Amino acid sequence: MGAYKGRGMSNRRKLVIALGAGALIAPLACFAQQQRSKVARIGLLEPGSISANRREALIGGLREFGYVEGKNMIIEERRAEGKYERLPALAAELVQMKVDVIVASANAVRAAQQATSTIPIVMVTTADPVGSGFIASLARPGRNITGLSAIATDLSSKYLELLRAAVPKLSRVTVLVNPDHSIHPEFLKRIQATEKTNSVTISPVEASTASQIEPAFSAMKQERAGALILLPDPFFLAQARRIAELAAQQRLPTMFWTRDAVESGGLMSYGQNSAEHYYRAATYIDKILMGAKPGELPVEQPTKIELVINLKTAKAIGLAIPQELLLRADKVIE
Repeated sequence: MGAYKGRGMSNRRKLVIALGAGALIAPLACFAQQQRSKVARIGLLEPGSISANRREALIGGLREFGYVEGKNMIIEERRAEGKYERLPALAAELVQMKVDVIVASANAVRAAQQATSTIPIVMVTTADPVGSGFIASLARPGRNITGLSAIATDLSSKYLELLRAAVPKLSRVTVLVNPDHSIHPEFLKRIQATEKTNSVTISPVEASTASQIEPAFSAMKQERAGALILLPDPFFLAQARRIAELAAQQRLPTMFWTRDAVESGGLMSYGQNSAEHYYRAATYIDKILMGAKPGELPVEQPTKIELVINLKTAKAIGLAIPQELLLRADKVIE
């Protein structure tokens, strides 16, 4: 009898605890529902022109948290289309509109940082955010910025290795550099550090406007370049199709940092999936809209690096990609 009574008391205690926990959870769930029912104004600041798949990835990620564009979410887009001097004014527009959060990629983060110290900023595809002064550390960003860090500078040393695997007799490589991009000197430095290891001569060529792209290819022809490396840059991504066409005319293998450019006709890319960054940014946006402080949300790094090869482009320039390299690829476009 006593044992039975003890079990009954234990069950009653469990019931009381469960009810108490439910009473605590219910207001929190109700609060979250109320917050998400409000119209969230999200600023999207892009140094280039955002591709459809990146935008769709962001909207898809937000949809999982209950945000529907045109219903309880409005996205205010501002794109510099590769004209970086426009970024400060575009960032100021978003601040004046009093958006709830700003999503900024690459060097647009600096414009957003200079425009506001109070509106939360979620960065995507941003290389070296600590060295750039955007955050204090990956674990504790501080201030009003958090998000996802790119590791493109760490990957740049692999570009030559992969090009050599595709073109074994490669001896001269051009690196297209944007002098207006603050991190390109570091990219170039790391690639040049692998010259001797790969027995390749590096020749940097600059371009920062659309009108400078064709003269850059004329310089490559004079240098007798055997391949071209494009450094991570929204401007180069916006010009990817034109760059791929000019490279094909000179039968130049190209190495990009993102699959978007390979889908536009580039030969290869090695880097993180940019669309995934935009999808994962939705988690940060939701946490911030629920009241979290951006400076206390740890910055994430890419979870996967992918190699993408465009076989159609390879055939167009008369290049036979070795089978062992194709087997290493995460995606082959045929």
